[in-house]
Amino acid sequence: MKTKKRLAHWKTLKSEMVFEHQWYKLRRDEVELPGGQVLDDYFVSVRPNVVLTFPLTADNHVIFVRQYKHAAGEILMELPGGVIDEHEQDPKQAAIREMLEETGYTSEDVEPLLEIIDNPTKDTNKIYFFLARNVHKIAEQDLDETEDIEVLKVPLEEVESMVLSGQIKVSGSVALCLLALRQLTINSKQ
Repeated sequence: MKTKKRLAHWKTLKSEMVFEHQWYKLRRDEVELPGGQVLDDYFVSVRPNVVLTFPLTADNHVIFVRQYKHAAGEILMELPGGVIDEHEQDPKQAAIREMLEETGYTSEDVEPLLEIIDNPTKDTNKIYFFLARNVHKIAEQDLDETEDIEVLKVPLEEVESMVLSGQIKVSGSVALCLLALRQLTINSKQ
């Protein structure tokens, strides 16, 4: 059996914000690696935490959103979600707010599923995954002036094949769909 190498944290020698804008922050760190090598240009995107919700209606439809994503240059289908605002302390409340704003749907039955790190090499943020059961429409969308979002109702039994065929291809939505489907299967067997 091989002996495991002992992993160690990098030591931050210096850190400075090199770009700070309302929508994007970039930090440049000078770090010392465990072996002594120094990197003076390790760039990190300082990003806010995010929530993502798998909203399931009482009649077993999942609420998705479709919108244009400029960096990808595509109109993509994904689960509702967004940034946790600076004043918000509770990711669950942020998830409920984002779902309501983007879709007009809400729920009193919202369960946290997992906290993940999307890109730990270059981004600082976490993503909080939620499963919302018995979602129901109570309002029209409340979108920012830059948002143009289409709301879709997809039968639950079609979600897995849509993920596996690439119709749903945004990483967080792919992961949450598969996780929520697993959770729902486990719950149905209890």
